Amino acid sequence: MNAATRLSDRFARRFAPIALEDLVAEAELLTRVDRKYLMTADEAVRILDGVDERTRVLEIDGDRASQYGTMYFDTPDLLSYRLAAHGRRRRFKLRSRHYVDTDAAFLEMKTRGSRGTTVKERIEQPADAVDRLTDEGRAYAAEAVESLGLGAAVADALEPTLHTAYRRTTLLLPEGARATVDTELAWTDAWGDGMARPDLVIVETKSSSRASSLDRLLWRGGIRPVGISKFGTGLAAMRPDLPSNKWSRVLRRHFDESAHPALHAA
Repeated sequence: MNAATRLSDRFARRFAPIALEDLVAEAELLTRVDRKYLMTADEAVRILDGVDERTRVLEIDGDRASQYGTMYFDTPDLLSYRLAAHGRRRRFKLRSRHYVDTDAAFLEMKTRGSRGTTVKERIEQPADAVDRLTDEGRAYAAEAVESLGLGAAVADALEPTLHTAYRRTTLLLPEGARATVDTELAWTDAWGDGMARPDLVIVETKSSSRASSLDRLLWRGGIRPVGISKFGTGLAAMRPDLPSNKWSRVLRRHFDESAHPALHAA
């Protein structure tokens, strides 16, 4: 049993379950402060063993970890990526998220709000349309990008760019904050390149303002927030010609091909 599997197994055995509707009712947090952490699966097993026992874990149809597939859309010149890479205040990220186990799908637009908060809005879409933009989806994207001062032509140019796959466990912490733990990470870009990192775990905490109990646990374990984006970091790792200073530290430490020769084995 690998470290990522051990981690999911321990979550399943330790914590009481919570249903999706109850999780949403208690902590929807569509407007929130996110903190992301990247660590090895072995580090995650060691540190997350200290998560508060009152934590609850999302359970859907008896499963406490769910398979996710996400398609990110960008323009041919990668405007969304470049806005993020250069830290522009007005930026967007459009993605189609597929909850594989339940076959539900949503088109999500993430923008940066005031004081660094993330604002996420989404609409339902057919599960068979997750890899493309429908007319309704493109109109939805056009409204969002125009609100940022970008022209409608940006929405017209959006196309499938990067697909990510991972297995996610969702936690509701005692104080009402949420956290996700992503394992079995894999990427495939629109040009046919692939990358898999089953040895890494991404933990993301989601709270309204102050640091959560899980944030403090990670800090005590020597794990600090990092600037990682599945879209940005993944694309930069596979396309070294792209500007990537924003993620350079993460790329050097965790995505250096000389240190990880099987990096592009997906």
